[in-house]
Amino acid sequence: QVQLAESGGGLVQAGASLRLACAASGSTSIRHAMAWFRQAPGSEREFVAAINRRSGNTAYGESVKGRFTISRDNAKNTVYLQMNNLKPEDTAVYYCAADVNTILSHVPATEKEYDYWGQGTQVTVSS
Repeated sequence: QVQLAESGGGLVQAGASLRLACAASGSTSIRHAMAWFRQAPGSEREFVAAINRRSGNTAYGESVKGRFTISRDNAKNTVYLQMNNLKPEDTAVYYCAADVNTILSHVPATEKEYDYWGQGTQVTVSS
């Protein structure tokens, strides 16, 4: 079992920055990939970013490329999402996810590849 706890959400103005953190506990492993997804009201869950904790390889959703950066601190079992130049359309609940069956340097980018999910943290960007 893996437990995931997100933090760092909040209310900011457009153009501001936020950093989300996801702390993993339980049966964590450096082999796991971790990711951020988000879901706005009335919308499907959307892939934001993912990182392979062993290789450091990353992947990003098209709407956040160049603005968001995912990173990890394996010693702390924590993954971060640095969000810069936030836009109102970034408003959503952001969820952390962990894939415990990651193969080699693969970076999963679909919901079905992830096994554990956090409760989510709200990010609201005002115009």
